[in-house]
Amino acid sequence: MKFDLLQNDPKSQARAGVIHTDHGKIETPIFMPVGTVGTVKGVHQRELEQEINPDIILGNTYHLYLRPGTDILEKAGGLHKFMNWDRPILTDSGGYQVYSLSSNRKIKEEGVKFKSHIDGSYHTFTPERAMDIQRSIGGDIIMAFDECTPYPCDYNYARRSMHMTHRWLKRCITRFDETPDLYGHKQTLFPIVQGSTYIDLRKQSAEAIAATEQFGNAIGGLSVGEPAEEMYAMTEVVTAILPKEKPRYLMGVGTPINLLENVALGVDMFDCVMPTRNGRNGMIFTAHGTMNMKNKKWEEDFSPLDPANYAWVDTAYTKAYVRHLFTVNEMLGRQICTIHNLSFYLWLMREARKHILAGDFSTWKDKMVKQLDNRL
Repeated sequence: MKFDLLQNDPKSQARAGVIHTDHGKIETPIFMPVGTVGTVKGVHQRELEQEINPDIILGNTYHLYLRPGTDILEKAGGLHKFMNWDRPILTDSGGYQVYSLSSNRKIKEEGVKFKSHIDGSYHTFTPERAMDIQRSIGGDIIMAFDECTPYPCDYNYARRSMHMTHRWLKRCITRFDETPDLYGHKQTLFPIVQGSTYIDLRKQSAEAIAATEQFGNAIGGLSVGEPAEEMYAMTEVVTAILPKEKPRYLMGVGTPINLLENVALGVDMFDCVMPTRNGRNGMIFTAHGTMNMKNKKWEEDFSPLDPANYAWVDTAYTKAYVRHLFTVNEMLGRQICTIHNLSFYLWLMREARKHILAGDFSTWKDKMVKQLDNRL
């Protein structure tokens, strides 16, 4: 793998680059649709590839480990072949999903014992096990096993957790280096910066992660309930330390405004369930603000869903029709809004890239943030 940094914005830390993988190139900044259990929910692979057209998608290790399991994935030839997707895939380590099961898990130095949300069975993830599972899944980019701390978080707990994450990282690297790629394509490992919302811890963690000299680096433990201003402050602290010549991935973020503000701080990669989850609940994002398609105001609005036409659904269906689909609880409404939202997120990142390359990103970003903050 290789990362080419092509352009820096003159008035911010925003950058445009290209990550080269065995499954193709990833033009950054990029948003990665979340394919939790081997599918981006509600979207056919054909629509995903031809309409939404992401350079890379994300798979969830915790969910894929439980179902269909590593035996099935290995027999299929890895997740790429199993789901018929020939572009890059990034897999998380399961750390965030285990964090979300806080009432059903126990953390020790060895790893995390947790109870399945499906059948209540007990399982253990260690750093070594997380590497083995991700080898079986076959993602192009895989994540180190970490603990994602909650917000708010006591300083001493955040410090202890951060140091344990660093110790786990050493074990991840050792296991990763001693195991082979299974499916003929190169995998690479990203470590994760932690430290909650404490500046000194974030600095320590960023320095420790950078010192491991992996191909890229991730920022975790944000977008867990903290105010946006704290998210931006922590991101700025970390990106000032992480190597500029390597890609930076901010995990689990976020709204369109969050994406643009963090691009301006030097982040290259994002993922979030928001465009799909909100789409299934009738909320769509546009360049001029958000729209709740369940509102009665759209009942007799026969104009296109979004005349900006980010995806074919935007001009194929009217606002009144999409509202009707939600009123009668028809799954097509959820599919339409999901396709629109993912297409919009990808458009937003590609527009950001264009303006970085043109040298006027900061001016464009400030204008877009004001527009995005509207409720339509």
